[in-house]
Amino acid sequence: MTKLLINIIDYGVGNTHSIAHVLKYLGYSVRISDNHDEIKNADALILPGVGAFDVAVSNLRANGLEELLNELVLVEKKPILGICLGMQLMATYSEEYGYHKGLDWIKGCVVKLETSPEFLVPHVGWNNILPVQKEPLFSRADSETNFYFDHSYYFKTDEPKDIAAYVNYSFDITAAVQKDNICGVQFHPEKSQNNGLKLFRSYINSIEQYA
Repeated sequence: MTKLLINIIDYGVGNTHSIAHVLKYLGYSVRISDNHDEIKNADALILPGVGAFDVAVSNLRANGLEELLNELVLVEKKPILGICLGMQLMATYSEEYGYHKGLDWIKGCVVKLETSPEFLVPHVGWNNILPVQKEPLFSRADSETNFYFDHSYYFKTDEPKDIAAYVNYSFDITAAVQKDNICGVQFHPEKSQNNGLKLFRSYINSIEQYA
């Protein structure tokens, strides 16, 4: 088992247990917690998320987690992986049911997925992604690897250099973001079978190199 301790942040809207199950299957040491001291003592963080942006960001702020995460991620440079809504929370703001400020870790906004008529919204199902940055998320991925998506909004970044992968769904949209110690994926690796396992291994192995 890896010496790293991974804390999945519990803030009331995440698919925490399914992620923990997959990571434990891979042999990693995992904890689900919203306790500030436990989060501080973890080697890496996962920010999950399912549901509405405004509820999620409100929960983070109500529990004092936004301030804590800003210190750990932006100042101490602790590695963090956002999944689905967890990735979207990293944006500057969201337009989902109004205007809502995000964590502003990666400049950009979360906007409605507006596609041509033959592409249904929400975008649900398996799609190939095109990685544009192989490390740390896609070092084990093939040139075209499929993952499971379920979303109606997407992260429109201000800087193309912050995009780690695209998915084409009527047009190219952000499938993954990456900036320094901050990574995020729009899809659900915990539901993506072997490709999801590869992604988790790639990400955590990259952290172990510097632990």
